[in-house]
Amino acid sequence: MSAVWKRIRSDNQTTTRQAILYGLVFMAIGLLIFLLFARTASSGQTSVFVLNPAGETPALPVPDLPVPTAPALYTLALITVFIGGWQLARGFRRVNLALGGVSLLFILAFLTWASRGNSFSFTGLMSSTLLRSVPIALAGLSGVLCERCAVINIAIEGMMLVGAFFAALLGSVAANVWEWPSWLAMLFGLVGALGAGALLGLLLAVLAVRFKVDQIIAGTAINILGAGVTSFLSARILAKFQYLNSPGIFPRIPIPGLASIPIIGPIFFNQNPLVYALFVLLVVIQVMLFRTRWGLRTRAVGEHPRAADTLGINVFKTRYINVVLGGMVAGLGGAFLILGSVGRFDELMTAGKGFIGLAAMIFGKWMPFGTFGAALIFGFADSLRTKLSILQVPIASQFLLMAPYLVTMIALAGVVGEAIPPAADGQPYEKQ
Repeated sequence: MSAVWKRIRSDNQTTTRQAILYGLVFMAIGLLIFLLFARTASSGQTSVFVLNPAGETPALPVPDLPVPTAPALYTLALITVFIGGWQLARGFRRVNLALGGVSLLFILAFLTWASRGNSFSFTGLMSSTLLRSVPIALAGLSGVLCERCAVINIAIEGMMLVGAFFAALLGSVAANVWEWPSWLAMLFGLVGALGAGALLGLLLAVLAVRFKVDQIIAGTAINILGAGVTSFLSARILAKFQYLNSPGIFPRIPIPGLASIPIIGPIFFNQNPLVYALFVLLVVIQVMLFRTRWGLRTRAVGEHPRAADTLGINVFKTRYINVVLGGMVAGLGGAFLILGSVGRFDELMTAGKGFIGLAAMIFGKWMPFGTFGAALIFGFADSLRTKLSILQVPIASQFLLMAPYLVTMIALAGVVGEAIPPAADGQPYEKQ
C-alpha cells in the first residue's frame, strides 16, 4: 500500500513540476515578444495584413487589416505573460492547447513585427502553407498506414522521389510524344507515380515481412536505391531530352460557392485536384482505420500480432496490404511535387520531406488528422521562410533555411508530450 502511495505522490510531483515548467516557458515567450519585437517597433508604424489573394479569384473582396504595430505587440506580450501566470497559479486542464495558443501568439507577434511599415499577404502565406504541407502530409499518412500495422517505413523519401520521377517521365511521354490531351497525360503520370510507389512498398514488405530484414536497414536501402536510380536516369534521360521533363501542372479548380468565401475560400477551395485528393484521403483513412473491420484488424496487428493471429487475422497479409498502400500514398506525395507544384523533376527534389513527414506522423501521434495538423506547422515554417525573404527581414538567410528542420527537431524533442507508437512497431512476426 505504501508503494502505491509513493508512486501516486511521485506522479503528482512530476505533474506539478511540468505545470511550473510550462508556466515559466509561457512567461519567457511573453518576455521575448517584449524584448525582441515590442521594444524594437517605432511608434506610429503600422502593419498591414492583406486579406485578398493576388490575381483573379472568385472570392468576395474584403478590406485589408491595418494594425498599429507597437500597441499590438505590447498587447500580445501581456496576453502571453498572463497565460503563463495563469498556468503557474491555476494550471490549464489541457496544457497542450495552451502551448498551441502561446505559439500562435508568438507567430502573430513575429508577423506583426516583420511587416511593420509594410504590407503582408496573409492569405498568400496561408495558401502557400497549405501547398507546402501537402507532400509532408502525404508522407505522414504513408507512415500512418505502415506503422499502424507495425512496419516502420523509413523508405518514404525514396518512394516519393521515384514517384516524382515517373510522374514527370510518363506524363511528359504521354503529353509530348504520344500527344495525349494534357489532363489525360498528367493522369497517366499520376498513375505511374502510384504504381512506382506500390512497387517499392511491395519491395519493403517482402524484405521486412517475408525475409524479416531489419526495417530501418531495408528502408534506408530503398532510399539509397531511389536516390541513385533517379539521379542516374535524370542525368541520362531528362537532362538530354528536355521534352521528357515537362508534364504540365494540374490547374486550380474552384469549388462553386465555397471558393467565394472571403479568406478561407481561396486557401482551401481554390486549389488543384491533388490538394482535394489529400482532403479525401484524410477522411477515408480516418474512417477506415477507426470505423471498419479492416482498420480494427490493422490496429490489432500493430498492437498485438500474436493475439490477432490467434483470432484468425492473417498478420502477413495485413502488413503486405498496408505497406503497399503506404507506398502508393508516398508515390502520390512525389507526384504532387511534379504535377501539383513545379512541373519538372530535379535530382533529390524531395529535400527530406519524407523524413519530415515521419516527424509529422509522430507529432500527430499516428492519427491522420493529427498528422495533417503537424504537416501544416512544418509547411508554415517553410512558407514563412520565403515570405520573410521578400520582406527583407534582418535575419540571416541561413537561419531562414533552417526553419523547417528546427521545427522538426523541436517536435521530435517531445514538446507536445510523449507520443506512444503501436506496441509492436518495428518488430518482425514469427508465426508459431
